[in-house]
Amino acid sequence: MAIDTKTVRLDPTASSEAATKDLVAAVSKHQLADLDVSKLTITLTDKPKPLTPPESLVFGKVMTDHMLVANFDPTTGWSSPEIKPYAPLTLDPTSSCFHYCPNVFEGMKAYLGSDGKPRLFRPKLNVARLATSAARVSLPPFDQDAMLKLIERLVVVDSRWIPAAPGYSMYIRPTIIGTRSSLGVAASDSAMIFIILTPSGPYFRTPEALSILATGESVRAWPGGTGGHKLGVNYSPGFLPQQIAAKQGYQQCLWLLGDTVTEAGAMNFFVILKRDDGDLDLVTPPLDGLILPGITRASCLALTAAHSPAHPLPEVSGRTRIHAHERPFTMAEVQSWVARGQLLEAFGVGTAVLVAPVGRIGYQGRDIDLPKYPGVLGPVGSSLWKMLVDIQTGRVQWDDWSVICQ
Repeated sequence: MAIDTKTVRLDPTASSEAATKDLVAAVSKHQLADLDVSKLTITLTDKPKPLTPPESLVFGKVMTDHMLVANFDPTTGWSSPEIKPYAPLTLDPTSSCFHYCPNVFEGMKAYLGSDGKPRLFRPKLNVARLATSAARVSLPPFDQDAMLKLIERLVVVDSRWIPAAPGYSMYIRPTIIGTRSSLGVAASDSAMIFIILTPSGPYFRTPEALSILATGESVRAWPGGTGGHKLGVNYSPGFLPQQIAAKQGYQQCLWLLGDTVTEAGAMNFFVILKRDDGDLDLVTPPLDGLILPGITRASCLALTAAHSPAHPLPEVSGRTRIHAHERPFTMAEVQSWVARGQLLEAFGVGTAVLVAPVGRIGYQGRDIDLPKYPGVLGPVGSSLWKMLVDIQTGRVQWDDWSVICQ
């Protein structure tokens, strides 16, 4: 029996957790099969590709030998997952993903530890975010623990693709798409999970700080929208503004809602301010539904909160406190901070870029020049970059953030 999508409605004012529970209950009611790692089948390629030299890698261009696929049928549930040679997908032209965009994905990375074992960075947070994103567009739920184990298995199968060079990793793209074969405007009761891998190096090849154009004419997200979820539909509307910014000499857009700062490109945005008492303020927009709850964002907040004389960040005195603030701020405030010499650093953070410095903001026809540092990143940004890399590669143990793939 298929899930009746008319009776499984998502309340747009409800939390993602509540929406997920509704969908899980629907699956349980009809006793449909969930993702099951014990049913995984693995078919290895008989034509493994040669590895690409790290210095030749361009983000997202080179795929590894294998991928993972599972399908959801409304009458039976999730199929047995399969790891198989990387190949094109076959989909009906009327599939929901082509017309109504119920497409969600995650961005994760596998790192090669000093012990030679592949590691994931806080992967439970990625899988949980994937689940809430899927719930937001009424895609079928899945067992999160099983999803994580399947990701680990695929990474192990293709672990030879993880570059050993410093600053390199293997990017992981778990994706769920709606595959309901009908042009009717309704939630997709059929779906496909596919996971693909690509070896990657530095996202921005140039060592200079980024230039970003503050734009409020095209908004990335709005109240009550989907900015807080990782949906494919959030990204394509930003392509044209990005092209416009590039023609004006800027590398990324700084997304505004009115005058309020939200995100920089596809990154969460941070500024570091000097206080009158000699301490530092770290300020980033709040998770108010407009901002993607980035895993790197959360990690940076946690690392700065732990900064102390006993556990200082590498390039910041332990006697200097860092006060974190998750609050709205405007371009008028940014201009004021710069004019007073109060703004010390600005940077974007995300899985692909880690920590990327910002050196120039275009706003209302003029450039706002930010402080420059010999190492490009300032002391706080550089410290966060070093700490994250050390944790991701297992050189530093920090709670359970680094997970060895089994």
